[in-house]
Amino acid sequence: QVQLVESGGGLVQAGGSLSLSCAASGSISNINTMGWYRQAPGKQRDLVASTASDGTTNYADSVKGRFTISRDNAKNTVYLQMNSLKPEDTAVYYCKAYIRNRSYVGMEYWGKGTLVTVSS
Repeated sequence: QVQLVESGGGLVQAGGSLSLSCAASGSISNINTMGWYRQAPGKQRDLVASTASDGTTNYADSVKGRFTISRDNAKNTVYLQMNSLKPEDTAVYYCKAYIRNRSYVGMEYWGKGTLVTVSS
């Protein structure tokens, strides 16, 4: 059984910062890509940022220069540092990871999400 647990969401004023973390636990052999997605009310879930196992990163244009994704492979954890937050960043943020379990079966896993609210 593999699970992803996010933490770090909350309420912040525009221009402020928040840091999210997502820890994977369970029967894990290795983790490939880890990423953050977000879904605002009435909108689809979109990629915010992702990081491959070799450290390569990818960002949505809307967050480039403001958000930074990083990972600690020893802790099976991915982080999202969010600076200069804007009201339009308000959403539920979800962690996703492609994980191979100890039987080497690979699949995508999602966390349950953490709410980020940016007030104007």
